[in-house]
Amino acid sequence: MPAVAPEVLRLRPTLDADLPILYAQQQDPESCRLAGTKPRSWEAFESAIRRSLADPRTVGRTIVLERAGGEVVAGGISCFVVADEDYVGYGLAREHWGRGLASRALALLLAEVTRRPLRATAAAHNIASCRILSRSGFRVVGTRMGEETERYVGCEVIDFVLE
Repeated sequence: MPAVAPEVLRLRPTLDADLPILYAQQQDPESCRLAGTKPRSWEAFESAIRRSLADPRTVGRTIVLERAGGEVVAGGISCFVVADEDYVGYGLAREHWGRGLASRALALLLAEVTRRPLRATAAAHNIASCRILSRSGFRVVGTRMGEETERYVGCEVIDFVLE
Protein backbone atom coordinates (compact mmCIF):
# COMPACT_ATOMS: atom_id res chain seq x y z
CA MET A 1 0.00 0.00 0.00
CA PRO A 2 1.51 3.41 -0.93
CA ALA A 3 2.25 5.84 1.87
CA VAL A 4 -0.16 8.72 2.26
CA ALA A 5 1.55 12.07 1.80
CA PRO A 6 1.29 14.13 4.99
CA GLU A 7 -0.51 17.42 5.02
CA VAL A 8 1.59 20.52 5.49
CA LEU A 9 0.33 23.43 7.56
CA ARG A 10 1.48 26.90 6.57
CA LEU A 11 0.44 30.49 7.06
CA ARG A 12 0.06 32.93 4.20
CA PRO A 13 -1.23 36.48 3.93
CA THR A 14 -5.02 36.58 3.86
CA LEU A 15 -6.39 36.98 0.34
CA ASP A 16 -9.72 38.40 -0.81
CA ALA A 17 -10.64 34.89 -1.97
CA ASP A 18 -10.26 33.66 1.64
CA LEU A 19 -12.85 36.03 3.07
CA PRO A 20 -16.02 34.07 2.17
CA ILE A 21 -14.47 30.89 3.61
CA LEU A 22 -13.35 32.61 6.83
CA TYR A 23 -16.79 34.25 7.11
CA ALA A 24 -18.55 30.89 6.81
CA GLN A 25 -16.24 29.43 9.47
CA GLN A 26 -17.07 32.30 11.85
CA GLN A 27 -20.80 31.65 11.42
CA ASP A 28 -20.57 28.13 12.87
CA PRO A 29 -22.79 28.08 16.01
CA GLU A 30 -20.45 25.86 18.05
CA SER A 31 -17.44 27.98 17.12
CA CYS A 32 -19.34 31.11 18.17
CA ARG A 33 -20.38 29.47 21.46
CA LEU A 34 -16.81 28.50 22.31
CA ALA A 35 -15.37 31.87 21.31
CA GLY A 36 -18.09 33.81 23.13
CA THR A 37 -19.02 35.63 19.93
CA LYS A 38 -22.20 36.28 18.01
CA PRO A 39 -22.57 35.65 14.29
CA ARG A 40 -22.44 38.84 12.25
CA SER A 41 -23.52 39.93 8.84
CA TRP A 42 -21.24 39.64 5.82
CA GLU A 43 -21.06 43.45 5.70
CA ALA A 44 -19.96 43.72 9.35
CA PHE A 45 -17.42 40.90 8.92
CA GLU A 46 -15.96 42.31 5.71
CA SER A 47 -15.75 45.83 7.11
CA ALA A 48 -13.98 44.65 10.28
CA ILE A 49 -11.48 42.39 8.53
CA ARG A 50 -10.65 44.93 5.81
CA ARG A 51 -10.16 47.65 8.43
CA SER A 52 -7.89 45.35 10.44
CA LEU A 53 -5.87 44.19 7.44
CA ALA A 54 -5.42 47.80 6.28
CA ASP A 55 -3.68 48.61 9.58
CA PRO A 56 0.10 48.21 9.01
CA ARG A 57 0.44 46.89 12.57
CA THR A 58 -1.83 43.91 11.80
CA VAL A 59 -0.30 40.62 10.70
CA GLY A 60 -3.26 38.73 9.21
CA ARG A 61 -2.68 35.18 8.05
CA THR A 62 -4.77 32.40 6.63
CA ILE A 63 -4.08 28.91 8.00
CA VAL A 64 -3.67 26.62 4.99
CA LEU A 65 -3.34 22.85 4.81
CA GLU A 66 -1.53 21.61 1.73
CA ARG A 67 -2.58 18.13 0.69
CA ALA A 68 -2.04 15.97 -2.35
CA GLY A 69 -5.30 17.30 -3.81
CA GLY A 70 -4.45 20.97 -3.28
CA GLU A 71 -4.83 23.40 -0.42
CA VAL A 72 -7.60 23.82 2.12
CA VAL A 73 -8.29 26.99 4.12
CA ALA A 74 -8.44 25.68 7.68
CA GLY A 75 -8.87 29.02 9.47
CA GLY A 76 -7.34 32.36 10.25
CA ILE A 77 -4.84 33.76 12.74
CA SER A 78 -3.61 37.28 13.34
CA CYS A 79 -1.73 39.72 15.47
CA PHE A 80 -3.65 42.98 15.83
CA VAL A 81 -3.65 46.10 17.98
CA VAL A 82 -6.32 47.05 20.53
CA ALA A 83 -5.79 50.18 22.62
CA ASP A 84 -2.08 50.24 21.70
CA GLU A 85 -1.53 46.66 22.87
CA ASP A 86 -0.68 43.73 20.59
CA TYR A 87 -3.09 40.79 20.61
CA VAL A 88 -3.26 37.44 18.88
CA GLY A 89 -6.42 35.66 17.86
CA TYR A 90 -7.20 32.57 15.82
CA GLY A 91 -10.02 30.38 14.65
CA LEU A 92 -10.27 27.04 12.87
CA ALA A 93 -13.10 25.39 10.99
CA ARG A 94 -14.70 22.76 13.20
CA GLU A 95 -13.57 19.85 11.01
CA HIS A 96 -9.97 20.74 11.94
CA TRP A 97 -10.43 20.88 15.72
CA GLY A 98 -8.55 18.52 18.01
CA ARG A 99 -5.64 17.83 15.65
CA GLY A 100 -3.06 20.29 17.02
CA LEU A 101 -3.43 22.67 14.08
CA ALA A 102 -4.17 25.76 16.19
CA SER A 103 -1.05 25.11 18.28
CA ARG A 104 1.06 24.67 15.16
CA ALA A 105 -0.38 27.79 13.53
CA LEU A 106 0.21 29.82 16.70
CA ALA A 107 3.83 28.62 16.85
CA LEU A 108 4.33 29.76 13.24
CA LEU A 109 2.79 33.17 13.97
CA LEU A 110 4.87 33.62 17.13
CA ALA A 111 8.02 32.89 15.12
CA GLU A 112 7.00 35.55 12.60
CA VAL A 113 5.77 38.18 15.05
CA THR A 114 8.59 38.77 17.51
CA ARG A 115 7.27 41.84 19.30
CA ARG A 116 6.36 41.31 22.92
CA PRO A 117 4.36 41.43 25.03
CA LEU A 118 1.53 39.78 23.12
CA ARG A 119 -1.88 39.44 24.68
CA ALA A 120 -4.74 37.06 24.07
CA THR A 121 -8.15 36.43 25.55
CA ALA A 122 -10.29 33.32 25.68
CA ALA A 123 -13.74 32.57 27.01
CA ALA A 124 -13.17 30.68 30.26
CA HIS A 125 -15.37 27.82 29.03
CA ASN A 126 -13.13 27.37 25.95
CA ILE A 127 -10.80 24.90 27.65
CA ALA A 128 -9.05 23.92 24.40
CA SER A 129 -8.08 27.51 23.55
CA CYS A 130 -6.92 28.18 27.11
CA ARG A 131 -4.74 25.06 26.90
CA ILE A 132 -3.30 26.10 23.50
CA LEU A 133 -2.35 29.52 24.83
CA SER A 134 -0.82 28.13 28.03
CA ARG A 135 1.21 25.50 26.17
CA SER A 136 2.43 28.22 23.80
CA GLY A 137 3.97 30.18 26.67
CA PHE A 138 1.16 32.59 27.47
CA ARG A 139 0.41 33.03 31.14
CA VAL A 140 -2.87 33.95 32.78
CA VAL A 141 -2.87 37.53 34.07
CA GLY A 142 -6.49 37.75 35.12
CA THR A 143 -10.10 36.83 34.69
CA ARG A 144 -13.05 39.13 34.25
CA MET A 145 -16.64 39.22 33.18
CA GLY A 146 -16.70 40.22 29.51
CA GLU A 147 -19.32 42.74 28.50
CA GLU A 148 -22.20 41.85 26.24
CA THR A 149 -21.82 43.75 22.96
CA GLU A 150 -23.12 43.50 19.43
CA ARG A 151 -20.22 41.11 18.70
CA TYR A 152 -19.59 39.36 22.04
CA VAL A 153 -21.73 37.50 24.57
CA GLY A 154 -21.29 38.35 28.23
CA CYS A 155 -19.17 35.57 29.74
CA GLU A 156 -16.14 35.00 31.92
CA VAL A 157 -12.96 35.84 29.99
CA ILE A 158 -9.39 34.85 30.78
CA ASP A 159 -6.66 37.35 29.89
CA PHE A 160 -3.25 36.00 28.81
CA VAL A 161 0.14 37.55 28.10
CA LEU A 162 3.31 36.30 26.40
CA GLU A 163 6.36 38.31 27.46
